[in-house]
Amino acid sequence: MQEIRLRTERRSQLVDITAQVRDATAGQRGAAVVVYVPHTTAGVTINEHADPAVARDLESALDRIVEDGWPWEHVEPGEDNAPTHVRASLLGASVVVPLRDDGTPALGTWQGIFFCEFDGPRNRTVYVSLLQ
Repeated sequence: MQEIRLRTERRSQLVDITAQVRDATAGQRGAAVVVYVPHTTAGVTINEHADPAVARDLESALDRIVEDGWPWEHVEPGEDNAPTHVRASLLGASVVVPLRDDGTPALGTWQGIFFCEFDGPRNRTVYVSLLQ
């Protein structure tokens, strides 16, 4: 298993980690790669990475779908992060991508892998593991 470490800059932010995942799998032999986020207020997804506006649109949509101002039951002193748990659950904590013979993730032409921050800014970790 390899780790990707990153620092997010905003409360909600999608960070393209495609290049880091490619680096982690380069030259490796396996059937697929699992990209896993060990955080309850963050997730991972695959979407278009050619146009940065797609990531910003997804950030905005999730903020609107799960609004901060709801009467949340989960309240931690000093942190209003109840909606961030819901946003993270909607996207999920992992993605699985088949690997090509050279070890590169078999993503579509426009696809990229995104770390999805919902409770930033924070230091975060992503685990990358090969399936045999």
